[in-house]
Amino acid sequence: MTKFDEATQAIRVDETTYDVCLDPGYAIGGPLNGGYLMAVLLRAVVDSSPFEHPVSTTAQFHRSPAAGPARVRVEQLKAGKTVAFTRASLVQEGVTQIEALVTTATLQDDEPTYADETGYVMPRPEDCVRLPDPKPESGMTLNAQLDMRFDPPTIGWLSGRPTGRPESRAYFRMAEPQDPDPYVLALAVDALPPVVFSAGARGWAPTVDLTWHLRALPAPGWLTLIGSGRLVSGGWFDEEVEVRDGRGRLVAQSRQLARVGRG
Repeated sequence: MTKFDEATQAIRVDETTYDVCLDPGYAIGGPLNGGYLMAVLLRAVVDSSPFEHPVSTTAQFHRSPAAGPARVRVEQLKAGKTVAFTRASLVQEGVTQIEALVTTATLQDDEPTYADETGYVMPRPEDCVRLPDPKPESGMTLNAQLDMRFDPPTIGWLSGRPTGRPESRAYFRMAEPQDPDPYVLALAVDALPPVVFSAGARGWAPTVDLTWHLRALPAPGWLTLIGSGRLVSGGWFDEEVEVRDGRGRLVAQSRQLARVGRG
Protein backbone atom coordinates (compact mmCIF):
# COMPACT_ATOMS: atom_id res chain seq x y z
CA MET A 1 0.00 0.00 0.00
CA THR A 2 1.42 3.40 -0.99
CA LYS A 3 1.28 6.57 1.11
CA PHE A 4 -1.48 7.86 -1.16
CA ASP A 5 -3.48 4.66 -0.71
CA GLU A 6 -3.17 5.06 3.07
CA ALA A 7 -4.07 8.75 2.94
CA THR A 8 -7.29 8.00 1.03
CA GLN A 9 -8.28 4.86 2.92
CA ALA A 10 -11.96 4.53 3.92
CA ILE A 11 -12.79 2.05 6.70
CA ARG A 12 -16.30 0.62 6.63
CA VAL A 13 -18.33 1.18 9.81
CA ASP A 14 -21.68 -0.02 8.48
CA GLU A 15 -23.58 -0.10 5.17
CA THR A 16 -23.78 3.70 4.94
CA THR A 17 -20.83 4.98 6.97
CA TYR A 18 -17.04 5.00 6.52
CA ASP A 19 -14.35 6.40 8.78
CA VAL A 20 -11.57 8.38 7.09
CA CYS A 21 -8.60 10.41 8.29
CA LEU A 22 -7.79 13.43 6.13
CA ASP A 23 -4.04 13.67 5.63
CA PRO A 24 -2.31 17.06 6.18
CA GLY A 25 0.21 16.10 3.47
CA TYR A 26 -2.24 17.14 0.74
CA ALA A 27 -2.69 20.80 1.70
CA ILE A 28 -2.45 23.80 -0.63
CA GLY A 29 -1.44 26.57 1.71
CA GLY A 30 -3.86 25.52 4.44
CA PRO A 31 -6.93 24.01 2.71
CA LEU A 32 -6.75 20.41 1.53
CA ASN A 33 -6.66 19.82 -2.21
CA GLY A 34 -10.10 19.14 -3.72
CA GLY A 35 -8.89 16.26 -5.87
CA TYR A 36 -7.46 14.52 -2.82
CA LEU A 37 -10.79 14.96 -0.99
CA MET A 38 -12.66 13.49 -3.97
CA ALA A 39 -10.35 10.47 -3.93
CA VAL A 40 -11.24 9.89 -0.26
CA LEU A 41 -14.96 10.07 -1.04
CA LEU A 42 -14.59 7.74 -4.01
CA ARG A 43 -12.83 5.04 -1.96
CA ALA A 44 -15.97 4.74 0.15
CA VAL A 45 -18.36 4.95 -2.80
CA VAL A 46 -16.63 2.21 -4.79
CA ASP A 47 -16.39 -0.04 -1.73
CA SER A 48 -20.16 0.28 -1.29
CA SER A 49 -20.94 -0.23 -5.00
CA PRO A 50 -21.33 -3.48 -6.97
CA PHE A 51 -19.08 -1.91 -9.65
CA GLU A 52 -15.36 -1.18 -9.67
CA HIS A 53 -14.88 2.25 -11.17
CA PRO A 54 -16.14 5.82 -10.53
CA VAL A 55 -16.97 6.83 -14.09
CA SER A 56 -18.63 10.17 -13.28
CA THR A 57 -18.37 12.39 -10.19
CA THR A 58 -19.94 15.75 -9.45
CA ALA A 59 -18.80 17.31 -6.18
CA GLN A 60 -19.91 20.50 -4.48
CA PHE A 61 -17.48 21.95 -1.95
CA HIS A 62 -19.54 23.53 0.81
CA ARG A 63 -16.63 24.09 3.17
CA SER A 64 -12.92 23.41 3.48
CA PRO A 65 -12.44 20.40 5.82
CA ALA A 66 -9.50 20.27 8.18
CA ALA A 67 -6.94 17.48 8.35
CA GLY A 68 -7.97 14.79 10.81
CA PRO A 69 -10.86 12.38 11.42
CA ALA A 70 -14.00 12.61 9.28
CA ARG A 71 -16.73 10.35 7.96
CA VAL A 72 -18.13 9.55 4.55
CA ARG A 73 -21.83 8.79 4.39
CA VAL A 74 -23.13 6.99 1.31
CA GLU A 75 -26.68 6.57 0.03
CA GLN A 76 -27.37 4.11 -2.76
CA LEU A 77 -29.84 5.76 -5.14
CA LYS A 78 -30.13 3.04 -7.77
CA ALA A 79 -28.17 0.04 -9.03
CA GLY A 80 -28.76 -1.60 -12.40
CA LYS A 81 -26.96 -4.24 -14.44
CA THR A 82 -24.22 -1.91 -15.69
CA VAL A 83 -24.23 1.24 -13.52
CA ALA A 84 -25.01 2.36 -9.97
CA PHE A 85 -25.77 5.82 -8.63
CA THR A 86 -24.65 6.97 -5.19
CA ARG A 87 -24.92 10.13 -3.14
CA ALA A 88 -21.94 10.67 -0.84
CA SER A 89 -21.18 13.27 1.83
CA LEU A 90 -17.94 14.06 3.63
CA VAL A 91 -18.90 15.01 7.20
CA GLN A 92 -16.65 16.45 9.88
CA GLU A 93 -17.81 17.22 13.43
CA GLY A 94 -21.40 16.72 12.30
CA VAL A 95 -21.18 19.28 9.48
CA THR A 96 -21.30 18.36 5.79
CA GLN A 97 -18.18 19.59 4.03
CA ILE A 98 -18.58 18.10 0.54
CA GLU A 99 -21.50 16.46 -1.25
CA ALA A 100 -21.13 14.35 -4.38
CA LEU A 101 -23.17 12.37 -6.86
CA VAL A 102 -21.18 9.43 -8.22
CA THR A 103 -21.89 6.99 -11.04
CA THR A 104 -19.99 3.71 -10.84
CA ALA A 105 -19.53 1.04 -13.51
CA THR A 106 -16.88 -1.49 -14.55
CA LEU A 107 -14.68 -0.35 -17.42
CA GLN A 108 -12.90 -2.74 -19.77
CA ASP A 109 -9.56 -2.06 -21.43
CA ASP A 110 -11.09 -1.93 -24.90
CA GLU A 111 -9.73 -0.19 -27.96
CA PRO A 112 -11.84 2.93 -28.65
CA THR A 113 -14.19 3.03 -31.60
CA TYR A 114 -13.18 6.67 -32.07
CA ALA A 115 -10.62 8.82 -30.28
CA ASP A 116 -9.88 12.51 -30.85
CA GLU A 117 -6.11 12.85 -30.95
CA THR A 118 -5.89 16.51 -31.97
CA GLY A 119 -4.98 17.87 -28.52
CA TYR A 120 -2.05 20.07 -27.54
CA VAL A 121 1.38 18.51 -28.09
CA MET A 122 3.52 18.86 -24.97
CA PRO A 123 7.31 19.28 -24.97
CA ARG A 124 9.24 16.28 -23.69
CA PRO A 125 9.31 15.91 -19.89
CA GLU A 126 13.04 16.74 -19.87
CA ASP A 127 12.23 20.07 -21.57
CA CYS A 128 9.63 20.98 -18.95
CA VAL A 129 10.34 22.49 -15.53
CA ARG A 130 9.44 21.94 -11.89
CA LEU A 131 7.95 24.63 -9.72
CA PRO A 132 10.33 25.90 -7.00
CA ASP A 133 9.96 24.15 -3.66
CA PRO A 134 7.53 26.15 -1.51
CA LYS A 135 8.70 27.73 1.74
CA PRO A 136 8.06 25.47 4.76
CA GLU A 137 5.74 28.05 6.33
CA SER A 138 3.57 28.23 3.20
CA GLY A 139 1.57 25.10 4.09
CA MET A 140 1.95 23.80 0.51
CA THR A 141 2.49 20.18 1.52
CA LEU A 142 0.85 18.78 -1.63
CA ASN A 143 3.96 19.52 -3.70
CA ALA A 144 5.97 16.88 -1.84
CA GLN A 145 3.49 14.17 -2.88
CA LEU A 146 3.70 14.91 -6.61
CA ASP A 147 6.23 14.98 -9.41
CA MET A 148 5.04 17.57 -11.93
CA ARG A 149 6.92 19.02 -14.92
CA PHE A 150 5.35 22.18 -16.37
CA ASP A 151 5.20 23.52 -19.89
CA PRO A 152 7.33 26.67 -19.39
CA PRO A 153 4.96 29.29 -20.90
CA THR A 154 2.17 28.33 -18.50
CA ILE A 155 4.17 29.20 -15.37
CA GLY A 156 5.32 32.64 -16.54
CA TRP A 157 3.17 34.05 -13.74
CA LEU A 158 5.89 32.96 -11.29
CA SER A 159 8.21 35.64 -12.66
CA GLY A 160 5.49 38.23 -13.32
CA ARG A 161 5.03 37.32 -16.99
CA PRO A 162 1.62 35.57 -17.28
CA THR A 163 0.49 34.75 -20.81
CA GLY A 164 -2.81 36.57 -20.29
CA ARG A 165 -4.75 33.38 -21.12
CA PRO A 166 -6.22 31.00 -18.51
CA GLU A 167 -4.07 27.92 -19.10
CA SER A 168 -1.89 25.37 -17.30
CA ARG A 169 -0.10 22.29 -18.65
CA ALA A 170 2.11 19.68 -17.01
CA TYR A 171 3.26 16.10 -16.80
CA PHE A 172 2.05 14.42 -13.61
CA ARG A 173 2.93 11.38 -11.52
CA MET A 174 3.05 10.57 -7.83
CA ALA A 175 6.37 11.25 -6.07
CA GLU A 176 6.25 7.74 -4.61
CA PRO A 177 6.29 5.22 -7.47
CA GLN A 178 2.69 4.22 -8.16
CA ASP A 179 0.86 3.27 -11.33
CA PRO A 180 -2.03 5.67 -11.94
CA ASP A 181 -5.51 4.41 -11.08
CA PRO A 182 -8.94 6.10 -10.83
CA TYR A 183 -8.10 7.59 -7.41
CA VAL A 184 -4.83 9.06 -8.69
CA LEU A 185 -6.85 10.51 -11.58
CA ALA A 186 -9.25 12.15 -9.11
CA LEU A 187 -6.22 13.92 -7.65
CA ALA A 188 -4.74 14.70 -11.07
CA VAL A 189 -7.78 16.56 -12.43
CA ASP A 190 -7.37 19.13 -9.64
CA ALA A 191 -3.57 19.15 -9.32
CA LEU A 192 -2.66 22.00 -11.69
CA PRO A 193 -2.20 25.54 -10.42
CA PRO A 194 -5.45 27.42 -11.15
CA VAL A 195 -5.54 28.33 -14.84
CA VAL A 196 -6.53 31.86 -13.82
CA PHE A 197 -2.93 32.43 -12.61
CA SER A 198 -1.86 32.63 -16.25
CA ALA A 199 -4.55 35.27 -16.79
CA GLY A 200 -2.91 37.44 -14.12
CA ALA A 201 -4.81 36.49 -10.94
CA ARG A 202 -3.17 35.29 -7.72
CA GLY A 203 -4.24 33.77 -4.40
CA TRP A 204 -6.21 30.75 -3.32
CA ALA A 205 -8.91 29.99 -5.89
CA PRO A 206 -11.48 27.81 -4.08
CA THR A 207 -13.39 25.26 -6.14
CA VAL A 208 -17.17 25.51 -5.78
CA ASP A 209 -18.30 22.71 -8.11
CA LEU A 210 -16.25 20.08 -9.97
CA THR A 211 -17.38 17.35 -12.34
CA TRP A 212 -15.00 14.79 -13.76
CA HIS A 213 -15.32 11.66 -15.89
CA LEU A 214 -13.15 8.55 -15.90
CA ARG A 215 -12.91 7.64 -19.60
CA ALA A 216 -10.45 4.74 -19.54
CA LEU A 217 -8.13 2.89 -17.19
CA PRO A 218 -4.71 4.58 -17.43
CA ALA A 219 -1.51 2.89 -18.55
CA PRO A 220 1.59 3.12 -16.31
CA GLY A 221 3.84 6.15 -16.66
CA TRP A 222 3.45 9.90 -16.88
CA LEU A 223 0.04 11.48 -17.14
CA THR A 224 -0.33 14.64 -19.23
CA LEU A 225 -2.59 17.39 -17.88
CA ILE A 226 -3.91 20.07 -20.22
CA GLY A 227 -5.87 22.81 -18.45
CA SER A 228 -7.73 25.78 -19.93
CA GLY A 229 -10.50 28.25 -19.16
CA ARG A 230 -13.20 29.95 -21.20
CA LEU A 231 -14.26 32.94 -19.10
CA VAL A 232 -12.95 34.95 -16.15
CA SER A 233 -15.64 37.37 -15.01
CA GLY A 234 -17.22 38.81 -11.89
CA GLY A 235 -14.90 36.97 -9.53
CA TRP A 236 -15.56 33.57 -11.12
CA PHE A 237 -13.67 31.39 -13.59
CA ASP A 238 -14.08 27.99 -15.19
CA GLU A 239 -11.36 25.38 -15.65
CA GLU A 240 -11.33 22.35 -17.95
CA VAL A 241 -8.67 19.65 -17.66
CA GLU A 242 -7.93 16.83 -20.08
CA VAL A 243 -5.80 13.93 -18.82
CA ARG A 244 -3.96 11.57 -21.14
CA ASP A 245 -1.92 8.53 -20.14
CA GLY A 246 1.48 7.29 -21.26
CA ARG A 247 -0.04 5.86 -24.45
CA GLY A 248 -1.64 9.18 -25.32
CA ARG A 249 -5.19 8.00 -24.58
CA LEU A 250 -7.78 10.29 -23.04
CA VAL A 251 -8.35 8.78 -19.58
CA ALA A 252 -10.09 11.60 -17.69
CA GLN A 253 -11.68 14.98 -18.28
CA SER A 254 -13.04 17.55 -15.87
CA ARG A 255 -14.72 20.93 -15.58
CA GLN A 256 -14.91 23.06 -12.48
CA LEU A 257 -16.31 26.43 -11.44
CA ALA A 258 -14.17 28.36 -8.97
CA ARG A 259 -13.74 31.75 -7.35
CA VAL A 260 -10.93 34.03 -8.45
CA GLY A 261 -8.37 34.35 -5.66
CA ARG A 262 -8.00 37.57 -3.68
CA GLY A 263 -4.32 37.15 -2.81
